[in-house]
Amino acid sequence: MNVKSFLQFVELPTKVASMLPFLLGTLYALYRFEDFYVLRFALMLVSLLSFDMATTAINNYYDYKKAAKTHGYGYETHNAIVRYRLKESTVVAAIAVLLALAVGGGIALVAETGLLVFLLGGLSFLIGILYSFGPIPISRMPLGELFSGLFMGFVIIFISAYIHSDQTVVTLLFSEGWASLHVHIAEVLYLFWFSVPAILGIAGIMLANNICDIEDDMDNRRYTLPVYIGRKNALLLFRLLYYVSFADLAVLLLLGVNPVLVALLLLTLIPLRRNIARFEEKQEKASTFILSVKNFMLMSVARIVVLGAAILLKVLL
Repeated sequence: MNVKSFLQFVELPTKVASMLPFLLGTLYALYRFEDFYVLRFALMLVSLLSFDMATTAINNYYDYKKAAKTHGYGYETHNAIVRYRLKESTVVAAIAVLLALAVGGGIALVAETGLLVFLLGGLSFLIGILYSFGPIPISRMPLGELFSGLFMGFVIIFISAYIHSDQTVVTLLFSEGWASLHVHIAEVLYLFWFSVPAILGIAGIMLANNICDIEDDMDNRRYTLPVYIGRKNALLLFRLLYYVSFADLAVLLLLGVNPVLVALLLLTLIPLRRNIARFEEKQEKASTFILSVKNFMLMSVARIVVLGAAILLKVLL
């Protein structure tokens, strides 16, 4: 396995789905809590990126092993194991190394921050594995969009903000056999609504992927959400996800972000609507699926720029 085949195997470009929420959570913490820990940032980056790559690798390996249809775009071209004729032993070894890096980075981060990160990270690890592996993986059920959106969109943002918050959002303490959990409800709600565009954007990526694969999924007995609700309803849901995502503008205003900066986010509706229309015309993995990734990147990068500008204004003023 060379560098090119490895990057295809882990589908590196798709890691924006975890890296952008990670950056969003970090900037949120900088703006809201006015604090930043370099070591914690680095440890979470290593753990998150390694685990995201491992999850994709496991998914591709599982698809390779379980595929009922061994021809066509989804099998011969999209799956790097087949495309590059990778040895099964090499594939398994790569997955093991990635998981070791993810676990090692995660344990070090827990040592720095506390047991809440262990619980949330452990739950995320479990969902990540179950998403691609097991008797009935989540990715083969109509729950993929929900789980991927919540865990990659909200949990990643929550943890990446929490590690810089010095436990002002949630405090979990263990003493003499007792566990004490204190939750600042307003702060958690702020974080959740701030995460809405990431939650729905990631769900949109998964939904677009499943819409493009409806026929192949039925052949391979993958009962995804579009298979259950049909292409027409799935496309309607795809459109609604993006419009609802702008609910976070109210939260940004409540947090004190400059109203002019918040209003600028509405400009992203123009390219979003154009991309939605193009996808509704044709749903094809090779050409239009990328539009859902572009939509997610557009929404996330726009908010990163706005938060970055808000932080600069806060420092200068």
